[in-house]
Amino acid sequence: MKSIPFILLLVLLTLLFTACAPGTGKYTAAGPAGFLAGVWHGWIAPVTLIIGLFDNEVRIYEPFNRGWWYDFGFYIAVISGFGGLSLTRRKKN
Repeated sequence: MKSIPFILLLVLLTLLFTACAPGTGKYTAAGPAGFLAGVWHGWIAPVTLIIGLFDNEVRIYEPFNRGWWYDFGFYIAVISGFGGLSLTRRKKN
């Protein structure tokens, strides 16, 4: 019974995190996504990948973006979100 609140919290956080998912119509050619939106979209990329399977409007990558800065933020977030920026790895004993 203790896992039910945890699952409910996980579902609510998932819905909250995807409120600004790429491709949902928030950004347009007149107001494209910038660096911070790229960072956010990179962090929630695994979630938006799964949601994109069921909703054709949700994308992993925002098509209306500012170019290089959005790409940079997206890439940095994806790499750091999955632990790829670790320059040193500790070996297990």
